[in-house]
Amino acid sequence: MATTFKPTLKMAANAKKGLKLREKFGRGGTEVGVRRAHQLSNRNEVSEADVKSMHSYFARHGVDKDGKTHEWGSSTDPSAGYIAWLLWGGDEGKTWADRNAAKLDK
Repeated sequence: MATTFKPTLKMAANAKKGLKLREKFGRGGTEVGVRRAHQLSNRNEVSEADVKSMHSYFARHGVDKDGKTHEWGSSTDPSAGYIAWLLWGGDEGKTWADRNAAKLDK
């Protein structure tokens, strides 16, 4: 039987915030990121493949924090990268995905 993982409340809150910012500002994230945000915000079970996908996303997108267009962490002028990061669960999502991906690699 495949292992599944439950997103944390903080990851769900980050995903909800990302969806609200994306709707308000019309930027940030792809359709895949939006689907992930809905999955996390509803605290639906996350598969092993999803954990690995999240881990890979965060590994690729840490550089987005260095973007100069709009602001990382802003609620009034958020960067597209910040919104996308939230859609995937934010910093808590990264920590969670990294920890669970390491467990899966053992």
